[in-house]
Formats: sequence, structure tokens, C-alpha cells
Amino acid sequence: MNENDLQIFIDGATHYFHQMSESPAVVQTPYLKEHEQAITHEFTGIIGISGKKKGCVYFTAPGNLLKHLLLSIGEENTSKNALCDLVGEVANTISGNARSHFGPEFMISVPVVVDGQPERIKLPTNLRSYVIPVTWRNYESAVVISIE
Repeated sequence: MNENDLQIFIDGATHYFHQMSESPAVVQTPYLKEHEQAITHEFTGIIGISGKKKGCVYFTAPGNLLKHLLLSIGEENTSKNALCDLVGEVANTISGNARSHFGPEFMISVPVVVDGQPERIKLPTNLRSYVIPVTWRNYESAVVISIE
């Protein structure tokens, strides 16, 4: 991954929040992370990547961020199922936008959603992950990219 590739994921995250609410998301400086412990919040949507590139992309956020995002679009249902659907949708949308950049060889899976702190997210051990911290309305979330 190079800086231009990373920018695709940053743009995808900021575009998603811009489209869904009047409050913009603020992206902090991305950083590299070793695999000793995955960055996670209360809800995580994971997209597997296959084809020419392999690995995963995931979006992780606290429940309150997801609830407020649903409320900001006029959705009154903030049940656990609605929060799971939303975190999966965010991950899928960001990955789908990246697919349009990388081309059809960048194949994405359907989202796998984890409710609660996952015991372990298995990231490719031969790669370091790029973490893109995203703040929306004072809530911290992250897009994590681990792709060869």
C-alpha cells in the first residue's frame, strides 16, 4: 500500500459520513500497527479481500457513534441489530469505494459483523495494518486496512 492507496480509504470514510450526516468526520493521521492486538470498539464490520490483493478491511466504532449516526438520518430503530447492520454497511461502503479504484481484481466479501469486543481478529501475520482514526461528533472510530 502506498500513500495514494491509503487516501482512497480515507476519502471513502469521510465521504460516507458526509453523505449520511451534516457533521463531517475528521480523519486523524493514519499510522502503522503491528499485530499484537487489533484495534476494536464495541461493533466491528470486517470485509475480506481476495484476488490480486489479499487481506481485510474493517470499520470499528462504539455503539453510541452508530446510534447517533442512525438518528441523524432519521432512523428511529437503534436496536443492536440496526447497529450491526450499520457497522457492516460502513465497512462495505468503504471497501466498495476502494474496489472501484483498485478494479475488479480487488474482490470484497460480504461483511462479517462482530458485536462486542472480539476475542481475536486474525490479520495477516506477514503484514502490518494501517489504522485510520476517524472522529465523528467526538466519537472515536477507525478504519483498519491490512492488505498485501
